[in-house]
Amino acid sequence: MENDCCMTRGNSWFRYRAAAIIMEEDCVLLAGNDQEDYLYSVGGGVHMGETAEEAVLREVREETSVSYEIDRLAVIHENFWDGRGAFHGGLNCHEIAFYFLMKPKGRKQVFPDGTTLGTVREFTRWIPVEDLDRYTCYPSFLKQYLQERPEGIVHIVTDERNRKDL
Repeated sequence: MENDCCMTRGNSWFRYRAAAIIMEEDCVLLAGNDQEDYLYSVGGGVHMGETAEEAVLREVREETSVSYEIDRLAVIHENFWDGRGAFHGGLNCHEIAFYFLMKPKGRKQVFPDGTTLGTVREFTRWIPVEDLDRYTCYPSFLKQYLQERPEGIVHIVTDERNRKDL
């Protein structure tokens, strides 16, 4: 995270993130880890001097070992949450994320588990869009977005501070 475009001021943390929406056979690829009981989008912090497009391609390769291509920018997401949990140390979090719809490969590939964030093992899972209600997933807008699949770029603001599931 030392190269990420993020900063901490007092009890607040800001992050600039690029994320992927990877769809195959009516399933979405999500990531998870051994420390948390929820799933999240594939992606991560944009590095200093890196474009959001470069960052999402790098993050997808790092997390899946596969090179996907970008179809288009789909969502600009402003997210606010309180940082309970393993990775945010109780900070008040504010994130700006660009979500890119990736071009499908035509098949669901199985990805090797074992990527680590420090000492935490991260994994990926294909989840049928129709089954997303069975999981706690972030960003919270994902299920509705995948059901509607709007054209163009959507701007979404969510405030998940004080959520009960962390």
